[in-house]
Amino acid sequence: MLSLIFVICAAFSTEDKYDFDFAKREVLLRRIGHELLLQSGDRTSRVLPVKKIAENEYQISFENELTFQPDSLVNLTKRVLAKDPLANDYIVNVLNCRNSSIAYGYSVSKSKKDDIVACLGRKQLKACYLINIKFQPTGLNTTKSIYFFGGLSFLALIGFVLLRPKSLKSRKDLPENQQTDLFTLGSVLFDAKNRKLIIDDKTIDLTATESRVLFIFASSPNEIIERSRLQKEIWEDDGVIVGRSLDMFISKLRKKLEIDPNIKIVVIRGKGYRLEINS
Repeated sequence: MLSLIFVICAAFSTEDKYDFDFAKREVLLRRIGHELLLQSGDRTSRVLPVKKIAENEYQISFENELTFQPDSLVNLTKRVLAKDPLANDYIVNVLNCRNSSIAYGYSVSKSKKDDIVACLGRKQLKACYLINIKFQPTGLNTTKSIYFFGGLSFLALIGFVLLRPKSLKSRKDLPENQQTDLFTLGSVLFDAKNRKLIIDDKTIDLTATESRVLFIFASSPNEIIERSRLQKEIWEDDGVIVGRSLDMFISKLRKKLEIDPNIKIVVIRGKGYRLEINS
């Protein structure tokens, strides 16, 4: 439960953090547009609204034509986007408005040795330009992972809540003796697993069917066990329906239990049998 709460809280706090960082990114992109116009000698025209054209790609556009120096643009984006915690690697493309051809482009990496920058020192002609900046995805994958594991934790909790009560109930409903293979019947120890009756140093072997019958009696001593229940649990569940076979096994068990006179299997007429244990 604590883990689930932690994951959910982390997911929502992370989402809020990324929403803030992305809003901050758009402000920084407008700052790039503003300073680029100043470098071009334009102090009056507007930087148009920044557009998000793909999941991790933005577009800066301008009201009027401008000119730019590649060296200045590279230094400008590096300086401004250094304030963006998510902008580790990105690609900048300057497009011509008329035909969307690339007038200039470069790549900036967190590892400076991986930067790809060319054509420095070549001033670009005055024209209508668009600046596309594409960021390498990082934080979004982390958010999706948090939601994924948060969802799994939530499903695990639901499964635990739904299934655990059934498990506890089924264990609770079982007689206490039925949760073990050893039963104490008077002075006799019944080892259901190994199909043996043990008293003092004497051991009596039981057949598989005798052991199954006695297991039912031992699980509910001094209680009436209906004949139909014995037939169903011992034989009918295996696809065999019996008549007098049950009486035969009861008779054999009676003889083997004679080692302790305080243990008896008695007939309850019209109902079934009862294992009586007198203390």
